[in-house]
Amino acid sequence: MSTLKIEDLHVEVEGKEILKGITLEIKSGEVHALMGPNGSGKTTLSLALLGHPKYKITKGKITIDGEDITNVDTFEKAKRGLFLAFQNPVEVPGVRLSTLLVAEYNKVKGTSVSVPQIIQEVRTISKEVGIQESLLNRGVHEGFSGGEKKRVEVLQMLLLKPKFAILDEPDSGVDVDGLSVIAKGISQLREQNSTGYLIITHYRRILDHINADKIHVLYRGKIIASGSMELAKKIDEFGYEAVIKDAQN
Repeated sequence: MSTLKIEDLHVEVEGKEILKGITLEIKSGEVHALMGPNGSGKTTLSLALLGHPKYKITKGKITIDGEDITNVDTFEKAKRGLFLAFQNPVEVPGVRLSTLLVAEYNKVKGTSVSVPQIIQEVRTISKEVGIQESLLNRGVHEGFSGGEKKRVEVLQMLLLKPKFAILDEPDSGVDVDGLSVIAKGISQLREQNSTGYLIITHYRRILDHINADKIHVLYRGKIIASGSMELAKKIDEFGYEAVIKDAQN
C-alpha cells in the first residue's frame, strides 16, 4: 500500500499566495474529492503537485511512501507514480495520439515492453473506454470533443496505472455515457487497490458513481471542511455558502 502526503502546502502564483497550508493524506484505493467555489485554489493544487513552474511552493512538502518529491521535476514525479488529468487538455497538432501514448509508457514505465505490445494494450484499453481506433492516428486531442478528450485521459491513466491520480474536473463537458466510462475506469484501478485518487469536482454526480471515501471543501486557499458523502449531499442541496457559514461559526 502506498501513501501520498501533502503537508502544510503553501503555493504562490506570480507573488500572490493562493494555497495557505493544505494538508491531505491519501492511501492506495482511496478516493478523495476536493470541492469548492471557483477561485478557491483547486486547480492550483493539482498543478503545484505535478511541479508546474508557474506555481511556486513556498512552504510544506509532498511525499510518496515517505520520499520527499516536493521539488523534483514533473517527469520524476510521474515516474514515482503521480498522474494528472487536466481540466482542459490541449491539442498537440502533428503528434499522433498513439505516438504520445507509447512515449509516455516508455518514459514512465521503462522500455522493457516492446512497442507492438504497448500498441496492443492501447488498443485494448481504447475499446474499454469507447475510443475509436481511428482517433489513435490523429493529432493529440486535435478536433476531439470534450467527452473524447476526457476518455483519452482515462485511457492514459489505465495504461500507466499510477500510484496516485489527480483528476481535475473529469466530469466537465461529459455526457451520461462518458461519465459512466470515467467512473468505471476509476473503479477498475481502485478495486485493484493500486491507485489512490484526488478528484476535483463541483458536482456530486460523479461521486455518486464511485462513492468517494472523503470529501474536502477548499475555500480561499484552505480546507475548511472534510467529511463523508453526506458533505457532498449538503453542498448539492444547500450550496457552498452553507458549508462556509458553518466553518466560520
